[in-house]
Amino acid sequence: MVNVLRSLRFTAVFAALLGIVYPFVGVVVGHIAFPWQSQGSLVQVKGRVVGSELIAEAFPQPMWFQARPSAVNYNASGSGGSNLGPTNPELVKEVSKNLRTVLKQNPSLSVAQVPTSMVESSGSGLDPDITLKDAYDQIPRISDATGLSQAWLKTLVQRKASAPALGLFGESMVNVIELNLSIWEALHTDKQAGSAK
Repeated sequence: MVNVLRSLRFTAVFAALLGIVYPFVGVVVGHIAFPWQSQGSLVQVKGRVVGSELIAEAFPQPMWFQARPSAVNYNASGSGGSNLGPTNPELVKEVSKNLRTVLKQNPSLSVAQVPTSMVESSGSGLDPDITLKDAYDQIPRISDATGLSQAWLKTLVQRKASAPALGLFGESMVNVIELNLSIWEALHTDKQAGSAK
């Protein structure tokens, strides 16, 4: 009986520590050390939330940088990849459809120039970042649609690029919503728009 009571006390103490105290401390430390990130890295324009730097959104108009294709139609509540294997004919159809879309939107590209990341969805379906090549390949289309110079757009991509993790893992990436917010600001601020053209 003593062992049963000891086990119950042990369980109750650790349930309280790991189920209440530890999560509470984690939340408090997160809010103090990383206040913006702990709130979801929300992006605001004129006090209105327009998105999150952590979740991709669809930007179908030609004036915006576009994220990778999404297997979940950019639905944040149902993130996930397509789970289609490399020999599945549905994957071939999906990638072919995405390739046609990319070529139609970016007529300056040939099939050989389109990176796989522009036609294959990410594992989460909500990857907010694209490679620098993906961004550079979209610049002619965006320049034509907005009137912003290609040189200004290229500088924007370089300025917003993030280095690989620890300088070693992966490649340089750029956040789509950050790029599009900068384009929006350039188009809606007379002084900045003048310098961007």
